[in-house]
Amino acid sequence: MTARILVVDDIPANVRLLEARLLAEYFEVVTASSGAEALEICETSKVDVVLLDVMMPQMDGFEVCRRLKRDPATAHLPVIMITALGEVEDRIRGLEAGADDFLTKPVNDLQLMTRVKSLVRLKMLTDELRLRTATAANINLEDFLGHGHVQAPAKILLIDTDETVLNKIRTNLKAGIEPDLVTDPNTGLFKAAKDGYECVIVSARLPDVDPLRLCSQLRSLDRTRFLPIILLAEQEDDPQTLRALELGVNDFLVRPIEPSELTARIVTQIRRKRYNDYLRASVSQSVEMAITDALTGLHNRRYLDNHLQTLFERAAARQRPLSMMMIDLDRFKSINDEFGHDGGDDVLREFAHRLRQNIRAIDLICRFGGEEFVVIMPDTEGHVAEKVAERIRMETAQTPFLIGRQGCEVKLTTSIGISSICGPGDDAKSLLKRADMALYEAKKSGRNKVVGMAA
Repeated sequence: MTARILVVDDIPANVRLLEARLLAEYFEVVTASSGAEALEICETSKVDVVLLDVMMPQMDGFEVCRRLKRDPATAHLPVIMITALGEVEDRIRGLEAGADDFLTKPVNDLQLMTRVKSLVRLKMLTDELRLRTATAANINLEDFLGHGHVQAPAKILLIDTDETVLNKIRTNLKAGIEPDLVTDPNTGLFKAAKDGYECVIVSARLPDVDPLRLCSQLRSLDRTRFLPIILLAEQEDDPQTLRALELGVNDFLVRPIEPSELTARIVTQIRRKRYNDYLRASVSQSVEMAITDALTGLHNRRYLDNHLQTLFERAAARQRPLSMMMIDLDRFKSINDEFGHDGGDDVLREFAHRLRQNIRAIDLICRFGGEEFVVIMPDTEGHVAEKVAERIRMETAQTPFLIGRQGCEVKLTTSIGISSICGPGDDAKSLLKRADMALYEAKKSGRNKVVGMAA
């Protein structure tokens, strides 16, 4: 794993020390000696993680971090604040400024590298999701990464045998965060998968249970794969902590636990999870929009072109029938001419609704283009498809369409072509072509009819 790390410190010796450590791990390193220079680098070049000193002249690290997190273009950048300040209040101040982590000088090499690698993995995931979503201008990053608090209610789960930890957390929690305690790891795993938590805290002190095994199980389940995990680690147990981060644990704290710092880290993890959940939802929505016709809600031609081959191959492999129905609304242009495109849209939406009412859930309906529709019917012989098509044709002809607010009644008819798999050597393109030819024959011979074409 490699990445570009920005080291920000006004003391050259500190910069050289961190640079040497990172280069030894094959990271690419870029440096800045002031907050203003760091902001410019982040805005104008690619950076994966920022290592940011707190005590700097003119603009301290807290202010640099706040500005990075306020800017939608840089709000997603992971920031690790590094300082000689050892007070808990300073660490919490850094986390509330939007920092993703906080290290105290002299920096422990293991903690530095494990936290950098963990945040690099997170940045790679975020970059991939951002790339697939809408443009950055349409993503309201400030609502997800620009604040140091959690606005909507959140549930967290603590898996620990020591209730005193829960009590300490509870006294420091911000409004809207609800903690639950589970002392049995198996129960905790079940609740984490079932009850919609946004962060899980796992104690390393679990008798007769390997806490890393529990973390691994949380990462392997679909429902908890992206759930943030914080490990409450033991002093001097660096190998366990390192292994935990390699397994995908998001963060850790070494006992004795400072409740204020733990709650600040919980808020950071929840904020980050909600941001990535938003990106994943945007990806899903983008994919859905790419394969769905916006007007009718049916699948579109792009989806048909990709999925028809799959359905055909499945039917051929199982030696099962497959039929296709291609439908055209007769003289549809006259609707647009008389009522405008809004009237035509009303008819198309209503016809799509009628198609859904007349076919099975396993059948695939697509808007082929304009006023043409295609229905793929698995496990359906040609003569059965013709009966279904005839029912659709009759209902369309007998039931007028209502157009506009006034509900003007308009009568329409349909022409339908049917094709079916005709044996070895057939293919999906030929099936589609035969349905198109059958539709052409139906229209040529007078419209308002169903024509089947087996070969």
